[in-house]
Amino acid sequence: MNEMLYLADKLKELKDKKQNLEAKTKEINQKIEEVNKKLLDIMEEQEIDNFTKDGTMFCITQKIRSYCKPDRKLELYKALKEKGYGSLIYETVNANSLSSFVKEQIEENDDKLPSWLEELVNVYEQPRVNVRNNKR
Repeated sequence: MNEMLYLADKLKELKDKKQNLEAKTKEINQKIEEVNKKLLDIMEEQEIDNFTKDGTMFCITQKIRSYCKPDRKLELYKALKEKGYGSLIYETVNANSLSSFVKEQIEENDDKLPSWLEELVNVYEQPRVNVRNNKR
């Protein structure tokens, strides 16, 4: 019993620590963006493309980023295929959505995986200990 209580405390401690680290990471990423913008502005203002400080080089680079216009997704896919760039298109199914769907199918099929899914998916149970605050 003592080991179970110790492990329960340890699990909660680790989950809390992970949550705090994720929050800190988000905060640090935001600060990185702010400092990057300020440094970029100064470098551009002083017309400096790069400089070295304490053995570290800082240089302005350009990255081209793009994304599909939300209402034009199907047209983009069609155009890419027609122009021979269909290999850029990946059809995916979200893992969590698939798991939820399969669970529903099992429940609706007398707790059995429907035969049409048997050769298409692997199903396994993953035991977990959930940790929730119980404020009563």
